[in-house]
Amino acid sequence: MAASSRAGVLGLYRVMLRESKQFSTYNYRTCAIRKMRDAFRENKNVKDPVEIQTLVNKAKRDLEIIHRQVHVGQLYSTDKLIMESQEKPKT
Repeated sequence: MAASSRAGVLGLYRVMLRESKQFSTYNYRTCAIRKMRDAFRENKNVKDPVEIQTLVNKAKRDLEIIHRQVHVGQLYSTDKLIMESQEKPKT
């Protein structure tokens, strides 16, 4: 994979991660982040440029879906779960 392609894929990963963290519902947020990380890890050793482009296009479509779902989720917000309201321990 060329350096620019690698940088583009990593940038797409960061954008998807940032957007997924904006889900208002804990379950959607954790599920989206987990599935996205698993998909990128699973395909990190792909070398075929055509397959890479296909995967990048799929990731871009998925990013659009995440973006829409985040906005829809913000329209219909719910109360936070107990595990969300607990303060995270500082490391």
